[in-house]
Amino acid sequence: MRTDQILPRLERVFARLDREPERPAHLQTPRMSRHRVVLLGASLAFYLVIVVAVLTTSWLVRLDWQIMFFRPYEQWPQLHAFLDYLVVLGQRGPTAVMVAAWLGWRSWRQHTLRPLITLGVALLLLNVTVGAVKLGLGRLGPHYATEIGSAELFAGGDIFPSGHTANAVVTWGILAYLASTVVTRRVLSLVSAVVSLSVGATTVYLGTHWVSDVLLGWLAGLLVLLALPWFEPLIARVEAYVFDVRARLRSLVEAGQVPEALTGLLVPLLSAGGKWQLQRATAEASEPPTAQPAPPVPSVPSVPPVVVLRRPEPAEPAQVPVAVTVPASASASASAQAAGHQPAARPAVHLPGRPHLIRSERTPLTPGGSRRPAHADRAPGRGAAPRPATGG
Repeated sequence: MRTDQILPRLERVFARLDREPERPAHLQTPRMSRHRVVLLGASLAFYLVIVVAVLTTSWLVRLDWQIMFFRPYEQWPQLHAFLDYLVVLGQRGPTAVMVAAWLGWRSWRQHTLRPLITLGVALLLLNVTVGAVKLGLGRLGPHYATEIGSAELFAGGDIFPSGHTANAVVTWGILAYLASTVVTRRVLSLVSAVVSLSVGATTVYLGTHWVSDVLLGWLAGLLVLLALPWFEPLIARVEAYVFDVRARLRSLVEAGQVPEALTGLLVPLLSAGGKWQLQRATAEASEPPTAQPAPPVPSVPSVPPVVVLRRPEPAEPAQVPVAVTVPASASASASAQAAGHQPAARPAVHLPGRPHLIRSERTPLTPGGSRRPAHADRAPGRGAAPRPATGG
């Protein structure tokens, strides 16, 4: 495969990881169903049976001693190196860090704190329940047993139930509990069961726990997982409270009420899992607005003037001044009007029109006779009769 084909695929993968989708709406929290209640009751009953069997030094304690004398680590020494690394999957520190990293990435991708809070609640329940029984019974391990056949209880020990086994059940089972699809939940349930069974058997092989310790550890982890739906309302309230505190801290940081040294530490935390950025409202309000430079005016190319030719208008005939004789009465009236006196109105005088002349009485416009010029070398025709001088 060519390198230029691999790089676009890697870019698509990282682009998918960089996206920040909103919280999925199809995620549903598990409910305490009747099936879960039955499993919880059965697991609790077996838990009490094992505790009573150890307290009464029954056949279960004899089985513990028989396997201890069998010494599995001496029967199969070739597995010792591998199982030393496998048992780490049950230690609380390394497993909690790995699972918390995965759930933290899921919390960032889904914009919710439920995966991390659920892990914290589960580990808290595990430490309280398992730790209380360990310190209460005080059982010693196989390597520190002092009396053969005894239950080694109330001797200051802390191995009953097995913490590695219970931690493996809870830590890896929480992934199946938080799965978003049915297929994923089944696959992760199978994986967590295999890991927890392997870790429990490994502790028996190494001689660090009795068989009864491992059995009680499996049941202790299973009880924590089955009881988690009862704590879902508490998980939701804690998540809402954390988001409320984050919103208040953001407002304080934006208002400038947090010291600068603390602001530098809070900004990365307050902007995690979202697109929030620090915007100081007070600083922006106090600073005067800066004048924005005017955009450059694009230069307009010069256009040569357009000469419009228009036809000249026909000249009006010249006004010839006409001398008008004003009678004395008219001049007197004008002088009286200028002096402020109104002259008396006189009737208009109508002059008679000129008489209409007929055509024969009009003066001819052209002279009579031929319009051609006379020739001196020609004599008038003899047969031509003279034309009258006037038209008619």
